Amino acid sequence: MTDSATPSATGDRPVPLVEFHDVTVAYGRRPVLWNVDLVIDAPCLFGIIGPNGAGKSTLLKAALGLVPLVGGTVRFAGVPLARARHTIGYVPQRESVDWDFPVSAFDVVLMGTYGRLGWFRRPGPAERASARDSLARVGLADVADRQIGRLSGGQQQRVFLARALAQEAAIYLLDEPMAGVDARSQEQIFDVLASLRASGRLVVVVHHDLRTAAEWFDRVALIDMRLVAAGPTATVLTPDNLRRTYSGQVELLREVGLAVAERGRTS
Repeated sequence: MTDSATPSATGDRPVPLVEFHDVTVAYGRRPVLWNVDLVIDAPCLFGIIGPNGAGKSTLLKAALGLVPLVGGTVRFAGVPLARARHTIGYVPQRESVDWDFPVSAFDVVLMGTYGRLGWFRRPGPAERASARDSLARVGLADVADRQIGRLSGGQQQRVFLARALAQEAAIYLLDEPMAGVDARSQEQIFDVLASLRASGRLVVVVHHDLRTAAEWFDRVALIDMRLVAAGPTATVLTPDNLRRTYSGQVELLREVGLAVAERGRTS
């Protein structure tokens, strides 16, 4: 299922910013995503929402080539990841980061400038200024020299958002940026994300809190291994769609697991 308002990439219509076509992912023979079709055609704040284990984070990782696809394709502005990587900023889950690594908050943010430097150039004054500005945008200019593991959970998440800002990307993918952070950090993060949208960027966020989704996102996709619904937030977050998303996982898991096993035998 795709967003019904999404234009096709034919004729004089714009090419979608992100397009998932028949995306299927399995860990061994355990299905995680099944035949997901999702098109995001314009800059906005876009939420990926669903229950635990529904494949939300896996969808972002599949888009970034961090997990292999069993089937399907992902394209950014009409081109594959290899040609679009420099246009994408990524904020991973906090649990995936080694917080004991001996780098400062400033060092982490400066890494966001490496992609546009090339192989043999070191960050110069312009890149260092960009890193400082990015830290200031997330309210962390005063902790630039602090080791990353000594920051609070909310500060750590904002540092990685600042690293993504320093990339000066066109598309931002964030994996559960609100998990384990305080209310003040949540507000600061979403203020920054709203500013990115206002400047014409696409921001895609894996999010777990239904209570705030309607307030924060322009458009959403409900995921439960398959795409349940996608489109404007007000039309997607309906009682019927939510029931379809948050119930019946055991039956679906059995059904798709058998299909994955059959695909393995015929491939």
